[in-house]
Amino acid sequence: MIKRVGILVGACLLATTTLASAEALKVDAKLAKYKATAGVSGNLNSIGSDTLNNLMTMWAEGFRKKYPNVNIQIEGKGSSTAPPALVAGTAQFGPMSREMKSTEIDAFEKKYGFKPTKIGVALDSLAVFVNKDNPVKALSLEKVDAAFSKTRKRGYQSDIVTWGQLGVAGKLASQPISLYGRNSASGTYGYFKEHTLSKGDYKDTVKEQPGSASVVQGVTKDKNGMGYSGIGYKTSGVKAIALSEKEGGAAFEPNYENVLSGKYPLGRMLYIYVVKEPNKPLPKLQEEFVKFILSKEGQEIVVKDGFLPLPKKVVDQQMKSI
Repeated sequence: MIKRVGILVGACLLATTTLASAEALKVDAKLAKYKATAGVSGNLNSIGSDTLNNLMTMWAEGFRKKYPNVNIQIEGKGSSTAPPALVAGTAQFGPMSREMKSTEIDAFEKKYGFKPTKIGVALDSLAVFVNKDNPVKALSLEKVDAAFSKTRKRGYQSDIVTWGQLGVAGKLASQPISLYGRNSASGTYGYFKEHTLSKGDYKDTVKEQPGSASVVQGVTKDKNGMGYSGIGYKTSGVKAIALSEKEGGAAFEPNYENVLSGKYPLGRMLYIYVVKEPNKPLPKLQEEFVKFILSKEGQEIVVKDGFLPLPKKVVDQQMKSI
């Protein structure tokens, strides 16, 4: 839950980090610059999250400028593809927009005899998007659940199917809400199901998309559209609405400050999982790539791609993992 992000980030930051707005987002000035080292070459494979696909590609491009003899292949079809790839040995990196499930960890441990290593690499606000011309500015998770879920486990009294039920007036009021989401291989699909739908069931009418960008494109073209995706995929064709945990409660924008503080209810950490033997360092090529990601330059790429950077104290915690 977001509270985990708020505790992880907020507890060690508020006295040391100036919270920036999303419009003027800067990486923590205390982050170290990446220093290239000798003897780094070889091939790496990354299989996993679609949400992290663009970030992994941009990190790989930046890393190859330092090390032209490195080749990194990236495949991003969904977080659920990461654990099997790590177990099979077909990937060294498993990007995930959610934490591994216990069954995935068990399968990994059965293969290797130890648990996977989880490295936080960026922050994300999982946003609920509407078309840019839609007047809705804020919703409670109860209403979002009632729009997306047929089980309504958050307890809203009635099914929500039209925009009028969300307070929209005029011509749009009678129009059905056109729902866009991810497919079941997606970590974003699983995260939204757990944290927004309280593990309830999606409506059969949700248009499942193969990628995060497809969700945003769908809502952009559909004036009746509403969908969920990582904030890094936001475009001028959509707007990300403010969300409240409860009906009638304060709603918070999906910006950096609100994710850091834990006020935005769908803030999350984005991860890369690796195979690392206990009490042994990662192989040099893998270690250097992770160091690059967690460097000032790597976190500047996070901002460039529209996601939210890790403050230095959180980076320091992640560095202990490798």
